Amino acid sequence: MTDLLTAVEGKVGRIRLNRPKALHALTKEMCSAMTEALVAWRSDLAVEAVTIDHAEGRGFCAGGDVRMLAESGATDGAEARAFFFVEYRLNHLLFTYAKPTIAFMDGITMGGGVGISQPCRHRIATETTRFAMPETALGLFPDVGGGWYLSRLPGRVGHFLALTGARLDGAECHHLGLATHYIPSEALDGVKERIGAEPERLESILAEASIKPPPARIAANMDRINAAFASNQLEDVLAALEADGSDWARTELETLSCKSPQACKVSLRLLSDGAKMQDFADEMRQEYAVAAHVVQRHDFAEGVRSVLVDKDNQPNWDPETPSKVTDHMIDTIFAPMPEGQEWSPLSTDGAKP
Repeated sequence: MTDLLTAVEGKVGRIRLNRPKALHALTKEMCSAMTEALVAWRSDLAVEAVTIDHAEGRGFCAGGDVRMLAESGATDGAEARAFFFVEYRLNHLLFTYAKPTIAFMDGITMGGGVGISQPCRHRIATETTRFAMPETALGLFPDVGGGWYLSRLPGRVGHFLALTGARLDGAECHHLGLATHYIPSEALDGVKERIGAEPERLESILAEASIKPPPARIAANMDRINAAFASNQLEDVLAALEADGSDWARTELETLSCKSPQACKVSLRLLSDGAKMQDFADEMRQEYAVAAHVVQRHDFAEGVRSVLVDKDNQPNWDPETPSKVTDHMIDTIFAPMPEGQEWSPLSTDGAKP
């Protein structure tokens, strides 16, 4: 079975993730195939828009091939770097794509799934959408542009999502702007058919199919989130949650106690830097350097062991407390790649990737 299906149907290029047993988690080969299709369609006058969804099975995309990344990180990290390089080029290509792109975030949309949906001009949430960036539980960080997207969400909700890995439903995604439309999942097939036939009516088709989403649950906690997650220092966030004393704050404290302190501090630095970035390519260049360093550190291997391999959810982080994660350690993780090893975007001259 092919893990990725690409085809031109009507006037639309269709990209369909087709790895159902892994909830359509991305491999390097899938990212390369998506990039190749997008580059080919970029100059194809017969293709007026591009849709991204999943084929059989549930979930849009649960992330990337994390076990491979951990295995590579335990050695020389070369395979992990190669994956990130290709994946981030895909993320950037989608971000800068001139033709309308539509991502159907139906079901689980996490990690790598966020990276291929958020750059799209139109992002469709449904009642089954479950959006999250859960990387801090793995000793990683919200990559694939997370430093850009999360830092631009209302208030401090992006910092809350980055640290806690909280899951959002479709209504919450629409409320925060992570989704542009809210459409019932049962209507999606019809919407895709109409877009294929009349891509020039794309905006109208999506508007006509959209319904008013249910109330966004996260809206009730925005004031608390903005207050508790106001600082870019992890120790301040923990102190603010302690001072809050509510059931909500205690729950978030317990959640953060399970996350990698190193990953949390990396995430806060990433969002702080990302908010100031003027060019998405600069964001991806920095995230590539951070990813290349993080995958070879203890906490990533330990997080993958704890969550995905042994599944004991008893990680032994090192350093084990926020105070032991020094500024020097974070600076080292954020150090640029050596000359000649930096990430770079695809050229825009129409050449093949």
